[in-house]
Amino acid sequence: MKAMTLEARMRSLEYFHELRLLPGAWAVVRVDGRGFSRLTATGFEKPFDDRFAEYMRAVAVELLKDLQAIYAYQESDEVSVVVPPTWDLWDRELEKIVSISAAIAAATFTHATSRLAHFDSRLWMAPAVEDVIDYFRWRQADATRCALNGWCHWTLVKNGMSPGDATTKLHRKTFSHKNELLFQQGINFTNLPAWQRRGVGVYWESYQKEALDPHRNTAVTATRRRIKVNTELPIKGAYETFLRDLLLDPGKNGIRPCKTGSSVA
Repeated sequence: MKAMTLEARMRSLEYFHELRLLPGAWAVVRVDGRGFSRLTATGFEKPFDDRFAEYMRAVAVELLKDLQAIYAYQESDEVSVVVPPTWDLWDRELEKIVSISAAIAAATFTHATSRLAHFDSRLWMAPAVEDVIDYFRWRQADATRCALNGWCHWTLVKNGMSPGDATTKLHRKTFSHKNELLFQQGINFTNLPAWQRRGVGVYWESYQKEALDPHRNTAVTATRRRIKVNTELPIKGAYETFLRDLLLDPGKNGIRPCKTGSSVA
């Protein structure tokens, strides 16, 4: 038996190179900021900063485009991007998906802020669209929980409490207790901006644009597409309906995933 060539032997040691998304599975790529507590310790308002939110939405937009996805959901320093069972970018290679998605996020955030940012990336898979809906319900619930905790923590800190004592005071406190804590400080949690409490959705939509037919020299209406950044996402049953329509029929209302070579209107 012939000895393996050097290249073949080295290739054989790339143990995870053959790993791919399961055939016919829905997949969600989730990127998370690494060390963002330190990164955002100075120069950003707490608990929420409008500029930081814009930077993270830019990350979501780039991931939606580059991964040719259906939907991107952003909350805090994380973005989840869903691709359909028929998705075949990079031959569905796990190594490429996680490495490239983390690189896209890091490059986009770093370019926007001039602060060196790191992201990690992971993959989630499920066989049914209902599982995907549950996934985004889960992430939206996390957004609400984190927003409430953040507002309580930083309200206490701004009132003179140390960060450690604020964390201790809030430990194991109920949702209603935290709401009441904010209310006593003149803050109604339900009146805070929806994007802080529910997260942000990013997807494609179509629109009509007046154009000129050069051959007939007549006015026509052309269909174009653009990225929609939705900062007023619905909740509960309405959010489930929104997601089901989007995932099962991306072409409904003009929403569809990006194709290679296309551009944003």
